[in-house]
This record gives sequence, C-alpha cells and structure tokens, in this order.
Amino acid sequence: MSDLTEKVIIVTGANSGIGLEAAKILSQQGAQVILAVRNRQKGEEAIASILNGNKEAKVEVMDLDLSDLNSVRTFAQAFLEQYNSLDLLINNAGVMTPPYERTKEGFELQFGSNHLGHFALTGLLLPLLKKTSNSRVVTLSSIAHRGASIDFDNLDGSKGYKAMKFYRQSKLANLLFAKELDNRLKQHGLPTISIGCHPGITSTNLFKFGKRDSSNLLKTLLKWFFQPVEMGVLPTIYAATSEGLRGGEYIGPDGRGNRTGNPAIETPAANVYNQEMMKKLWDTSEELTGVVYDFQ
Repeated sequence: MSDLTEKVIIVTGANSGIGLEAAKILSQQGAQVILAVRNRQKGEEAIASILNGNKEAKVEVMDLDLSDLNSVRTFAQAFLEQYNSLDLLINNAGVMTPPYERTKEGFELQFGSNHLGHFALTGLLLPLLKKTSNSRVVTLSSIAHRGASIDFDNLDGSKGYKAMKFYRQSKLANLLFAKELDNRLKQHGLPTISIGCHPGITSTNLFKFGKRDSSNLLKTLLKWFFQPVEMGVLPTIYAATSEGLRGGEYIGPDGRGNRTGNPAIETPAANVYNQEMMKKLWDTSEELTGVVYDFQ
C-alpha cells in the first residue's frame, strides 16, 4: 500500500468490525480518517483503540445515522464545510437481519440503512469527490447478494418481511449501486471511480442479529469456521488502495465460494448486472431519498 499522507477518508460504521479495522490500517498509512458512526460513545472508544496502537494517527469521529436522512444531510453539510477534499468514501456500515423495523422515513431498516442511506450520502458528497484527484467510492456488498432480487413493490416490508431475504436484497442493492455509479461516472467523463467489495464470511458484530447477541454456539462457530476481521478487511483495503483498479470491479476473498481467502477481483453472480433493474433502482433511490446526483 502506498503512502496515504494528506488523503482524506470517510469510513461509515467505523466503530467496530471491518470498518474499525479499515480505519486502523488506513490511518497507519498517514491518512486523515473520519469515523462516521451512529453511536458517538462507541466512536470515541474506537478512536482510543486506534490511538493506543498509533499515537500519530489522524482520526476523527463524526455523527452519522444512515437510517435518518436528516442525519445524512447534516453529516454531509458539516463535512463539506470542514474539508475541501475527499479522496475515499468507504460505504461500510450495515445492519443484518434485525426484527422488522422502519427508518425515520418509513423504509425497511436494512434497505433504508444499508442502501438508501449510503446512496444519499454518496450523492451529497459527490461535489467534493469530483473535485478530488483520483478519488474513489468503495461500497460493501456480500455473498448474500447471490440469488437475491429487489421487490420494488414491497421496499418498506409492509406486505411481508423475512429478515434474511431483506438483508440479501439490501446487499444486492449495494452491489448494483456500486456498478451503476461507476457506469455513470464514466459516462460523464469523471475520474472518480466506484468499486464494490465484500468480506466473505467474517466474524464481526453483524452476527449479533440486530439487538440480540449471538448464541455461544454461534460465537464458537464464528471463531472456528469464519475468517477473522484482519482477513475480512483485506478486500476493502484492496478496493480502496490498489492502483491497478479502474472502477466497476468487485473484490472478494479468493477461497472456495469466496467465503475466505486473500482479496482478488471476483465475478459476481450470473446476470446480476441487469441494466433495467440497475436503472430502476437508481431512479427509485433518487425518488425515495430526494438526492439527485449532479454529474456535471
């Protein structure tokens, strides 16, 4: 990894798991890293853990609740007022298989937080990304996108809710967004690139399943069969820093089923990049969030 001194990086959900590990690694390379988190106390604890290992780290906590579009707008405005460049936005934060719940705007929580919140955030920060040389956006998806579909007639879950089905839908949306964003950036001749990635099967606090802690059995399985966060973060770091990427790639572990291993360019599930669905998702996301991207 090259020196990242003077690079400005936002990592959403950086108070734990892959987000925290990514913030540690990127700050070790000299970057100014903003931990965009919902819980400020946990964010401050994450800062302390980073500084404990690297007293020279340039890290900062900023409040961001992706389930509240007013919070997303407030964060973006505060960031634009404080910084004049943005080299890297890592859309990492996520919620997995919670009980049925809606966001402040009435969206199903997983689709609203995992996809719509990041869609709005990226669009609001696009003016700064466009101004920053060699900037990029990295969005985390999941192997759970395989076999998933987007039910445009039930995005709020009011016509029925299955936690894993809606999680898979949100992760498919993340992947389609990452690809469509790169397509549109290229169509408008912009140098910013967008890349998707996923951590395989990694032991993180996503497996707390909403507000309920995992069972002791599951925790044991996580330790023995899932890769540690130090490995799970590598696709994110590769997507964020590899100079050989041109945008539009999907990075994941290279092991069997892409569940574990070292980072590599991966081929998504067959026919996943459906142009009609990608356009419909984009148009729907702009309509639902009220954030219209300015590529000019």
